[in-house]
Amino acid sequence: MDGQAPRAGSREQGRMLGVLRDEGALSRVALGERLELPRARLAAELGRLIDDGLVEVGGPAASRGGRRSTLVHLADDLRVIGIDVGATSITAAVTDGRCEVLASASEECDVRLGPVEVLRRARELAARTAARAPGRLIGAGIGLPGPVSFRDGMPVAPPIMPGWDRYPVRDELASALGCPVTVDNDVNVMALGERHAGVARSLDDLIFVKVGTGIGCGIVLGGRVYRGVAGTAGDIGHVRLDDFGPPCACGEVGCLEAYFGGAALARDGLTLARTGRSPVLAETLAATGSLTARDVGTAAASGDFAAASLVREGGRRLGQVVASLVSFLNPGMVVIGGGVSRLGHALLAEVRSAVYRRSLPLATGNLPIVLSELGDDAGVIGAAWSATERAFMSPA
Repeated sequence: MDGQAPRAGSREQGRMLGVLRDEGALSRVALGERLELPRARLAAELGRLIDDGLVEVGGPAASRGGRRSTLVHLADDLRVIGIDVGATSITAAVTDGRCEVLASASEECDVRLGPVEVLRRARELAARTAARAPGRLIGAGIGLPGPVSFRDGMPVAPPIMPGWDRYPVRDELASALGCPVTVDNDVNVMALGERHAGVARSLDDLIFVKVGTGIGCGIVLGGRVYRGVAGTAGDIGHVRLDDFGPPCACGEVGCLEAYFGGAALARDGLTLARTGRSPVLAETLAATGSLTARDVGTAAASGDFAAASLVREGGRRLGQVVASLVSFLNPGMVVIGGGVSRLGHALLAEVRSAVYRRSLPLATGNLPIVLSELGDDAGVIGAAWSATERAFMSPA
C-alpha cells in the first residue's frame, strides 16, 4: 500500500467522514443539513479534509433551486483491511473507504496454531489481497473467535484459542501495518457487517447469531455493539441447557455449543454413521474417512432421516436460547450466519418455530428471523467498518 492517509483533525471532520462512508456522495448542502453545521463551519472543515486527501469533489449535485451545489465523497484511493479469523480458517479483504469489498481471499488455518503463526499468515493473506487493489491504507480491523477486550485490543481467556490469552494483537498488527487497528470478537464484527451492508442494513437494534465451529451472538443496541463490561456479552454458546449434557470445549457440560456447534454436529454425525443409523453418512465416512457439519447438512438435504433429525433438534435447541434473547432484548431482527447456517431453511424453520412459540407475541409480531445474505463477507466488512470508526476518529 502507498503512503498512509491522515486522520480526521476534529470531531466534525470525523462525523463528515462517517456520513460519507455510510451514505455515499452527498452535496455540500445535504452534508451540512445531515450534520447541522453552519455553512462557514462546514466549508472550513470540509476544506481541510479535501486538502488532506480524505475527501474529493465530484460533479454538480441535482439542482434544488438557486446555485447548484457540488458533490463530495470519500477519496477513491482510501483502503481498509478487514480480517476474519475463525476456528479453522482466515478470510482477508481490502475495501474502499465505504467498506465495499474490492478483493478478498480465504485459506484454511487452525487457530490453535497460536497467535504468532496465525497472525503471520493473516498478514501475508492480507498483503496478497491488498496488492490486487492498491491505495492508501487508513485502517485495519480483525475479528477473533473468542472473548476480546475491545479497549485493550487483545483476546482474554478464549476457550478454543490456546496461547492467545492477552496476546497484544492490536499492537502487533498496528506496528506491522502502520495504521490504526481494531480487534473485536468475530461475531460482533459480523453483526456490524450485516448492519452496514447486509440484510439488517441501518437497523439500530438486532441480534446476529453465528453458528460455526462454535456459537456466538453479536448484539447491536441503539446502533452500537453491546460488548458488556469484560467483552463477553453474547456468548450464548456456553449457555447451559443440561447439567448432565455432553462435555464442552470450555470445560463445562451441557452447553448449547456442545449440542449444536459445527464440532458437535460432526461428532454426532460420526455416531450415526458408525451405528448405521444414517446410510448416507456411513457412505460418506467410508469414502472420505471423516465427517464434517457440512456432510451432515448434505445428508439431511438428501432426505436422510437421522441427519435431518440432528438438524431439527439442533435448531430447536438454538431457538430455545434465541427465544430468551428476544424476550429480553426485543430486537428488530434476528440474523443467523456462520458455516452451519448453510443448513439453510430446515435450520431456520426450527429456530423460527421455537422463538415464535416461546416468546411473547408483542416481541415476535413483526420480528424477521432470517439467514445472513453476506456469508463469509460479513466478518471482513464488519471488521473494516470498525476500522474506519477508529481511523476517522479525531486524535484529540
